Amino acid sequence: MTTEQQRLEDPAWRQWGPYISDRQWGTVREDYSANGDAWNYTTHDMARSYTYRWGEEGIAGFCDDKQQLCLALALWNGKDPILKERYFGLTNAEGNHGEDVKELYYYLDNTPTHSYQRMLYKYPQVAYPYERLLAENRNRTRQDPEFELLDTGLFDEDRYFDVVVEYAKAGPQDVLMTVTINNRGPEAADLHVLPTLWFRNTWIWGDDSDGVPSLHPRLSLQPDGSVLAEQSQLGRYVLHAEGQPDWLFCDNESNLARLYNTHTGARYPKDGINDHVLYGSDTVNPEKVGTKAAAHYTVSIEAGGSTTIRLRLEAAGVSDPFAEHDATLAQRKTEADAFYEQIHPDQATDDEKLVQRQAFAGMLWSKQYYYYDVTRWLSGDPNSPPPPPERARGRNHTWLQLINAGVISMPDKWEYPWYAAWDWAFHCVTFAIIDPGFAKQQLMMLTNEWYMHPNGQLPAYEWSFSDVNPPVHAWAAWRLYHIELERKPPGEEDIRFLRGIFHKLMLNFTWWVNRKDESGNNIFEGGFLGLDNIGVFDRNAILPDGSHLEQADGTSWMAMYALNMMRIALELAQHDPVYDELATKFFDHFLYIAGAMTNIGEGSMGLWDEQDGFFYDQIRMSDGNVKRMRVRTMVGLIPMFAVEILDDKTLRTRPAFLERMEWFQNHRPDLYSQVSRYTETGKSEKRLLSLLRGFRLKSLLSKVLDETEFLSPHGVRAVSKIYKDQPYEFTLENTIFRLTYTPAESDSGMFGGNSNWRGPVWMPLNYLMIESIDRFYDYFGDDFTVEYPIGSGKQITMKAVADELTNRLISLFTLDEAGKRATFGQHPKYQDPHFRDYVLFYEYFDGDNGRGVGASHQTGWTGLVAELIDRKYNK
Repeated sequence: MTTEQQRLEDPAWRQWGPYISDRQWGTVREDYSANGDAWNYTTHDMARSYTYRWGEEGIAGFCDDKQQLCLALALWNGKDPILKERYFGLTNAEGNHGEDVKELYYYLDNTPTHSYQRMLYKYPQVAYPYERLLAENRNRTRQDPEFELLDTGLFDEDRYFDVVVEYAKAGPQDVLMTVTINNRGPEAADLHVLPTLWFRNTWIWGDDSDGVPSLHPRLSLQPDGSVLAEQSQLGRYVLHAEGQPDWLFCDNESNLARLYNTHTGARYPKDGINDHVLYGSDTVNPEKVGTKAAAHYTVSIEAGGSTTIRLRLEAAGVSDPFAEHDATLAQRKTEADAFYEQIHPDQATDDEKLVQRQAFAGMLWSKQYYYYDVTRWLSGDPNSPPPPPERARGRNHTWLQLINAGVISMPDKWEYPWYAAWDWAFHCVTFAIIDPGFAKQQLMMLTNEWYMHPNGQLPAYEWSFSDVNPPVHAWAAWRLYHIELERKPPGEEDIRFLRGIFHKLMLNFTWWVNRKDESGNNIFEGGFLGLDNIGVFDRNAILPDGSHLEQADGTSWMAMYALNMMRIALELAQHDPVYDELATKFFDHFLYIAGAMTNIGEGSMGLWDEQDGFFYDQIRMSDGNVKRMRVRTMVGLIPMFAVEILDDKTLRTRPAFLERMEWFQNHRPDLYSQVSRYTETGKSEKRLLSLLRGFRLKSLLSKVLDETEFLSPHGVRAVSKIYKDQPYEFTLENTIFRLTYTPAESDSGMFGGNSNWRGPVWMPLNYLMIESIDRFYDYFGDDFTVEYPIGSGKQITMKAVADELTNRLISLFTLDEAGKRATFGQHPKYQDPHFRDYVLFYEYFDGDNGRGVGASHQTGWTGLVAELIDRKYNK
């Protein structure tokens, strides 16, 4: 075991980490408005002066696992109108394609215990163009591209600082912080550097529910120049700062005068350090005490030069805090190298290893302490004015049981500083490679009673916990279990996890069956199901005349869910035969869903279209008639995901289950004929359970592998490209709805305009498709082939199809023959050696050229590329 692997066995090493959000302003948690306008209730402009209720934000932030004591970086180039304490970005209404961070920062390295981590922030030497970014994007339409920071020209002459922040732990409660500033510009430049320590404000609200004391903590300057941090639960910590910085103190409390023109409150409020540094204001405490403190350094750096600032936050009381600083930092870096050397596939290229390591780094940096007590949020705090009465029936008012307080893997800590249920499941699959213990804990946490609704629904995301994400959690649990199985023999702990998650997901499965099958015919709805604007209209909307949408994706997700639960039950039955009956139950569910999808049931055409060889949604009208929506989107490919392979040897140990399979073949041939012939063994005596018979699989893949339809140079598009020049139109109640292929930014305001499923490549569904195709190969072997390239007459196996898609997705991030990364697009600055190898993991990718679009740090599910690199060489 490497040193880092040994640390994973000690929970104490996880206490401190990057658990601070990149953005707290503009979140639902901080919104106490009557109308739910979260973006405007707490703005970026307010953020420096406003004390947050539920969390904290910062640049390169580091804190304990209850976010009691926080450490982060602030900067000032002498020209900006504000201290740079947080990342700037546009709100949903300000951006021509929705909210978007307008900063250049990169998560470059991290280990699972955060014993070593490194990130880079690029800070201009001239005034940051806040107003220009707002104005340019405000004046652009949805048909125009976004106006980015690089488009301002600020970086053209390299007049910027590369600020590298590294953390290394000398011990579980001993954190070294190293800030290295590189002047990339042609002239010497000055910079104010302010590493900042502060307590999250837990003392002004009254009794709280996250277990953090409400007693007032304290920071104070000591005679030796260090800062003592005291808090009743956390204990005593000391922050040492090398050299002789000017220590500035204030309190983490709101500036009521600036925010509300009320001249009461803290004498030295939260923005006191900002005002003192920029204007020389008398807004810092001369007594050198408070709850927020910054070590103020002013450095002058020659052109091409660099300088380093060292700090240490520790609990032990060391006598010479910087004696072994550099040696410890180098050792932790070496240990991180050794850890990842065991993770990387031996055959992977150096560039693939770079991409994989940065993907893991992004996921690890995106952990966040997330605190949200819905009942307290709705009713208000004892020491605060009551919220407006409209909130009592507003957002999330039916989720009174939800109390979240813990470290969670977030999709993107600026754009999505709140969890999303299906993102969470994908995160766990990738985390299983580097930290299976954390992955299992995360997946179980989402099903706990303080997350899951009493009726069995999983919370979707804080904007609306009652929305519905695809039910991929049973798949993630089985995949996680299987990844561990490939690395070690299963132990009781693994079975205990599988059994625990299975029982919780049974509640969720029942919720789906009871709530999302409108007609009781095993055809499921679900709404937008995470695919936002993929439909011709809002799939969450109530349709005219009481009609409702019956969805190929909702139904397929449930077929997949049933198979996942069946497979888990069969595994558990190896240890306890009581699970045999549960495996049978889910097998039955799968067959009835499969039958409903393929023209079984009164008044249904089924979702499979024989003419086109594709699955389509249908609208069930109020009179019972149905109307098919013949538009080719990813919705019609999701039936591929409902596939499971059963080993004949396993089935022979479960005779009751095998008997039930044979019963359906003999007594319900109408259902048996609609799915794969599971009674026929394939390669290595395996059996196939799938919604797709061979001819249907070939038909779908003929569209998937067609570059004029779904296949892009870098993966599978969400919508067929045939709609680029000939948009699809659908008429309902004299209203014409239209869908056009749009490869990148959305041209629609549906769902805020920042999510687009009408053409781009999305990593999670591509990943599931590859995995499904691999499973088909496990059954068929080399005997089952499809044409590729389309029109060539050449035949390839399912394995070759999976490999082709895998390589196309990986090529989004790796250098091509011209030394470019597709995800960066065409901006010439990305060829700069100080840019080229810093990879961003975007939310989704242009369906024509692979350019990254949407949230720029959504390593959460785009981090699946790390697992694809592993799969490429190790499957």
